[in-house]
Amino acid sequence: MSTNIQLPAPINWQETSAEAREQILSRPVQAVSASLREQVATIISNVAEQGDAALLALTERFDGVSLPSPELSMDKVAKIAEQAPAKVKAAIDQAYTNIRAFHLAQKPNDVALETMPGVYCEQKFAALARVGLYIPGGSASLPSTVLMLGVPAQIANCSERVLISPPNAQGELTPAICYAAMKCGVTGVYLGGGAQAIAALALGTESIPSVDKIFGPGNSYVTEAKQQVSQRAGGPAIDLPAGPSELLVIADDSAEPAFVAADLLSQAEHGPDSQVLLLSPSSALIAAVREALAEQLATLPRAEITNQALASSALILTRDLAEAVAISETYAPEHLSLQLDDCAPWLAKLTRAGSIFVGHYTPESGGDYATGTNHVLPTYGFARNYSSLGLLDFYRRYTVQTVSPQGLADLGNTIIDLAEEEALDAHLRAVSLRLESSRFQRDTGKTNNE
Repeated sequence: MSTNIQLPAPINWQETSAEAREQILSRPVQAVSASLREQVATIISNVAEQGDAALLALTERFDGVSLPSPELSMDKVAKIAEQAPAKVKAAIDQAYTNIRAFHLAQKPNDVALETMPGVYCEQKFAALARVGLYIPGGSASLPSTVLMLGVPAQIANCSERVLISPPNAQGELTPAICYAAMKCGVTGVYLGGGAQAIAALALGTESIPSVDKIFGPGNSYVTEAKQQVSQRAGGPAIDLPAGPSELLVIADDSAEPAFVAADLLSQAEHGPDSQVLLLSPSSALIAAVREALAEQLATLPRAEITNQALASSALILTRDLAEAVAISETYAPEHLSLQLDDCAPWLAKLTRAGSIFVGHYTPESGGDYATGTNHVLPTYGFARNYSSLGLLDFYRRYTVQTVSPQGLADLGNTIIDLAEEEALDAHLRAVSLRLESSRFQRDTGKTNNE
């Protein structure tokens, strides 16, 4: 391998300044440049004005593929799906089963409650009508992301499930992606990637319908495009800020260095803007993991990409596990791996992570593919206030209230008094007019004197 391996040097957290600590925990692409924002805005504007023509031109420019149309017919998708190797189909089938089981358990129940006599409140759920599923492409085929987005959309029974992904060199999608799309009951498949694909989903084109909500991870251009289109008047909702992959591992002397190194590399290989961190109170473990990283990296086909990600990664020596936990809570990683013999005492203290992997035999790649949890997770530290993707994200929640005449009689003065306090006279009169009406007297069997 010709790649010049440059592994991160161990860092002693106790000997690091506050400024240096902040720099170590900063994400490679966290500072979105003005130039990137402007580029994305221009792309969105082009798609808004030119529709399919802009999407096709940008696909040729960025993906090197000239297409007659952005649409890949479902008949063509089905034929390509048949070409998937038997072992790939079997793997997708098993992953689908696990993901479906876990997400089925998340089905919401409507709530109906009489909060006081004659006052009925309900909470109901309705599936989003049309959802856009963005599947990243570029250097890898990602049928797993099709499952992570397609399965909950299928369970929620969203009536239109629109998938878009960058084309391969043949101007198509891989058999694995097509097989997963068919498995999830995707209703439309289109070709395109990056900010232009997000713009097409948000605004619609001659071929692609505009959607109610956009789902799916991507690079910094995709993440920026999702945020921009969601801020447009009448624009779609988006799932969460899901950008370049991150993994933080907390490990002690009980950990296997080879396991830790393999997990770190599994996320670093996603792309050059990925970031991985190891926190440990054991200098011996850190040294052993560093050796294992060099040994394993030398055999990886994506070693060059992985090595670039390692340049912004870190191996951090902490005072103890408590300090490692505190650093993790500050960083709020997308993925958090606990490679300790006794994780339980620490697990209760760790809440700021997209998904947590507990113990020596829970590889992070299990969650990426087939344990059943969703791999679309908040990055950039947004695990502090965003959740991992789940079934509820494919629904709208709304409320219903019904008040009987007697219920209004009992509750009316409460509403009137609060409206009066807030000086909202129209609110007040919406109640008082009812209470004073002859219809109300008739329906309650009361007179004004009562």
